[in-house]
Amino acid sequence: MFKIALDGPSGSGKSVMARAVAERLNILYVDTGALYRAIGLYMFRNGIDVNDNEAVSSNLKNIALELNHSDEGQVVLLNGENVNKDIRLPEISMYASKVSAIPEVRAFLLDIQRATAEKNNVIMDGRDIGTVIFPDAQVKIFLFARDEVRAMRRYKELTEKGIETTFEEVLSDMQKRDENDRTRSIAPAVPADDAIMLDSSDLNIEETISKILGIIDETLK
Repeated sequence: MFKIALDGPSGSGKSVMARAVAERLNILYVDTGALYRAIGLYMFRNGIDVNDNEAVSSNLKNIALELNHSDEGQVVLLNGENVNKDIRLPEISMYASKVSAIPEVRAFLLDIQRATAEKNNVIMDGRDIGTVIFPDAQVKIFLFARDEVRAMRRYKELTEKGIETTFEEVLSDMQKRDENDRTRSIAPAVPADDAIMLDSSDLNIEETISKILGIIDETLK
């Protein structure tokens, strides 16, 4: 089995690219960010302060997460509920970033992520896949783009889903999350030493997919 780690900051297009690459290579795509978002959503819905590590950790026992895969892609079940849409709400992004810095949350999800890769060839996207989750991944790519480019992509994605927001709000939230992710003491969102850096600022979707497939092909030879 082989593992492909696709890391990068919020809005860099990791999920879109990983999903497309998985389809081209006929391998399993695992959206790890969705797992953190699901935990963040639970805390948000239940009024739990995500700055209170003890409160978050003590509530993990009330959470059951499942990853199902259908013809439409990955489905995240939070205590049996399909939360694919709700976890993408703008306010959940910061909740996801906060809970992802808590060691107990990361340990809670680690087994789910690694168990999936033991049985399948996978491409997994996130912020610390190549550094923490799969340091032994055969392919490690760090995908990034300029702040304004990433914010515009996310803004368009949200408005297309009918979620009301502004470009300025998206950019501000993204930059705050970037700072949180980069500076957290547990598994900061930084490239692995052996990751291949890929700037997609001036690439369209198809060009980016082609670059990633080329890197994978060359690395797995």
